[in-house]
Amino acid sequence: MEKILEVKNLKTYFTLKSEKFGAKPEVVKAVNDLSFEVNKGEILGIVGESGCGKSTLGKTILKLNHKTGGEILYKGNEIFDLDAEDLKDMRRKMQMVFQDPFSSLNPRKKVGTLLAQPLLIHKLGSKEEIDVKIDKVMKEVGINPVYKGRFPHQFSGGQRQRIGIARALMLDPEFIICDEAVSALDVSIQAQVLNLLLDLHDKYKFTYIFIAHDLAVVEFISTRIIVMYLGKIVETADKKELVNSHLHPYTKALFDAFPATDPKGRENRDPVLMGDVPSPINPPSGCYFHPRCPRVMDKCKLEYPELKEVSSGHKAACWLY
Repeated sequence: MEKILEVKNLKTYFTLKSEKFGAKPEVVKAVNDLSFEVNKGEILGIVGESGCGKSTLGKTILKLNHKTGGEILYKGNEIFDLDAEDLKDMRRKMQMVFQDPFSSLNPRKKVGTLLAQPLLIHKLGSKEEIDVKIDKVMKEVGINPVYKGRFPHQFSGGQRQRIGIARALMLDPEFIICDEAVSALDVSIQAQVLNLLLDLHDKYKFTYIFIAHDLAVVEFISTRIIVMYLGKIVETADKKELVNSHLHPYTKALFDAFPATDPKGRENRDPVLMGDVPSPINPPSGCYFHPRCPRVMDKCKLEYPELKEVSSGHKAACWLY
């Protein structure tokens, strides 16, 4: 399959200034040596607890954050090496749907103006052509174009997220990152937005990275899944393989957190994870998950396991394998 994105040994660190005079600044290792590929037309799900670096990863891929090290290659071109003109062209092809559908939309501008802005910035089309494009895209996301004269606060949360999706579609992108795109919505509205994203994927063959903390949502929409923990990948596989044969104790804990509809389904569950995700400022020695792992071994406390291929296309970073 054709690779559209390659991430190699990516690191995104943030330095925190200390309030104490002369103290050494603390470093937050939000994304810590990640490598993966995205094939054209697939939906790659990225899942993990809050604070694991999912959103930072998505923003770094689009150069909304600065990287500390590694490479991000879009169609073979390093994104951070592009000059202003080439970067502007790349922005047309790579778009993002943000988590909060209210704060990501300017409350002082009408929806029609918000949707026209990308086309005006890139100088694409006359006023009449832009109006036609706005009407077309609004219909595609399920909002009547007669409402383009309204402000964002006059729409519901689900409608605002549809407007956010419409804005991402205005430049006819080929790669879209959805950063917790349904986490702020009611469950019934989540299903509608997920189905909308799948319909758009089938129609336009978009490539998605879908970031979420809800494994059920990621399982529903994705073709392949990456599980992150404290800035690192702990497991990755095709969706069916990961759901039926997950290997890493952290992945198993995420699945065990699902409510069981069948009482017999509770029998093989590990104890519920205790404690919070450790601080990315001062991660544990060895495997970052070992303080919470029900299957911890002495080796886990000393050395971080390499992400290895256990079976075809199925990788895990665990000393059990």
